Amino acid sequence: MKHFLNEDFLLQNEAAKILYHDYAETMPIFDYHNHLIPGQIAEDINFENLSQIWFDGDHYKWRLMRALGIDEELITGSATDYEKYQAWARTVPYTLGNCFYHWTHMELKNPFGITNRLFGPDTAPEIWEETKSMLQQEDFSVCNIIRRMNVRVMCTTDDPVDSLDQHALIRERHPDFLVVPTFRPDKALAVESVEQWNAYRVKLEAAAGMKIGSFEDFVHALDIRHQFFYSMGSRATDHALLSPYAEEYTRDEVERIVAMLLNNEALSTKQALQFKTAALYEIGRMNNRRGCIMQLHMGAMRNTNTRRFRELGPDTGFNSMADYVIAEPLARFLDLLDQTDELPKTILYTLNQNQNDILAAMTGNFMDSRTRGKLQFGAPWWFNDQKDGIERHLLSIANMGLMAVYIGMLTDSRWVFSFIRHEYYRRILCNLIGKWITDGEFPRDMPHVGSIVQDICYNNAAEYFGIQPPE
Repeated sequence: MKHFLNEDFLLQNEAAKILYHDYAETMPIFDYHNHLIPGQIAEDINFENLSQIWFDGDHYKWRLMRALGIDEELITGSATDYEKYQAWARTVPYTLGNCFYHWTHMELKNPFGITNRLFGPDTAPEIWEETKSMLQQEDFSVCNIIRRMNVRVMCTTDDPVDSLDQHALIRERHPDFLVVPTFRPDKALAVESVEQWNAYRVKLEAAAGMKIGSFEDFVHALDIRHQFFYSMGSRATDHALLSPYAEEYTRDEVERIVAMLLNNEALSTKQALQFKTAALYEIGRMNNRRGCIMQLHMGAMRNTNTRRFRELGPDTGFNSMADYVIAEPLARFLDLLDQTDELPKTILYTLNQNQNDILAAMTGNFMDSRTRGKLQFGAPWWFNDQKDGIERHLLSIANMGLMAVYIGMLTDSRWVFSFIRHEYYRRILCNLIGKWITDGEFPRDMPHVGSIVQDICYNNAAEYFGIQPPE
């Protein structure tokens, strides 16, 4: 019987062990999409305890705790850090088959070095004290954890109106790794609430230093901020879409729509989709002009529980995957940009695993000979970054396209401890490829296959984003 979390964890054949230990293990990390808080990095803070690392805003864990019947007071309520930590300790032993059993123990192993105890109610008190003591040390500051985990590049998620002052401080104070912003204009496209859109418009006007009185002005204001983000190292935009849209529109129509918004008039569903399509199209063109990447995160159905939304607010663990039709509208939108050869490098993500093959196949429709892996089927995220989801994702890429040009994993997390997920992913990747070699489905050419593994772990992302970290 194999021991849990030993050096060959998840590596089930000799080829996998060679690929991981000789090629993948020491590769640096390029985390091209996360929700790290730039201020925590700029100030190089020390967390006080594990609860602050594990629970603030982590609705992954909240869902599991609710399923076990843990009282909400111990999840999002006013319970103390230690009480919430104890509640999680009661939950973890019941997470059989869930990636959080793996992640929790991997995070205790790295960076804390705790390997000789399983986490649960009986070991929680001593682990709390042990880790609390370590977290006060300089070696366990946010930036030193980043260094310990060999992270070279991180791409945060930032609003176009953000000053990016914290990013400037990071550049000045921590020049040995890169933290670059990502342009996420979701609020600029959220016209479902005219009142909220106009409140955001005022912020965009202030950030861009101009008034917005037309759709042309709106695009120009976004372009000013896009250029500023580019000057601060940004090389990508990111967009959260419930489902893709490609509503036909004319310039006169979108100008009338903006006039309605400025006059506080509600839009029809069609008008909202016309505005969103036109705005996303223009942002795609901005990306193409500056050599930036467009990321489309599709399929997150948010805040489905009205009662709990009223009690706890948005994004508190009541989101799930949607099942909308995506192939036709996505193809039409990508083609809209491609018709004039203005389609930028694009990463397509889905929250619904049933759409894996659709997106993996879609990437092949818009490749060209000028850009290696121009379209990417983005990493498994949220409900999909567990072992089964990662394997399914890799199989779709391998079956429908070219795994060798794939840009690899990301954390999609706000905590530096989540970088351990890159190790988790790399072990699963090496095990899958190792199985193909063991089964005679691919030759045992370790130098060649190992170089592909290293490309997927780091090199492809660095080349794709065109971001070179400090030496």
